[in-house]
Amino acid sequence: MKLEIERYIDISIAEQRLAVLEMGEISQTFPVSTAKKGAGQRKGSECTPLGWHCIRAKIGGNAVINSVFVGRRATGEIYTPQLAVAEPDRDWILSRILWLGGLEAGINRYGDVDTSWRYIYIHGSPDDTVLAGPASHGCIRMLNSDVITLYNWVNVGCRVFIHE
Repeated sequence: MKLEIERYIDISIAEQRLAVLEMGEISQTFPVSTAKKGAGQRKGSECTPLGWHCIRAKIGGNAVINSVFVGRRATGEIYTPQLAVAEPDRDWILSRILWLGGLEAGINRYGDVDTSWRYIYIHGSPDDTVLAGPASHGCIRMLNSDVITLYNWVNVGCRVFIHE
């Protein structure tokens, strides 16, 4: 699907790929990791929501690579493999956060399907978890250097289309 939008993001769950499209043409692609439980809209499903979204907030612009975030705030920690061993059950949100908001009422906006209130992000993650395939709790995980590049390319309001 091509849009008459100058720049937007296309995320393919099947391909585990994020593409930046400019004037309808792919300008850059990145590997991603979407939800382990697949696609889905419902709150509590731990699935990646489908449809049209926008970037509602950009968080962490001044953070160093591998900075750890909890509740959209930097903790002061820097991710290391040793930290991962010490906290093996932690869901790592690293480097940058692009917080998504749904644009389609009843599909990914409002009520039990609201992407914003599900706290669905595009964010950095330990690089080995991104390349291992679908594993998130609904978010779109990226390599840290890639999410920083993407963060610098897009603005709040940028459209994001997520599909199977």
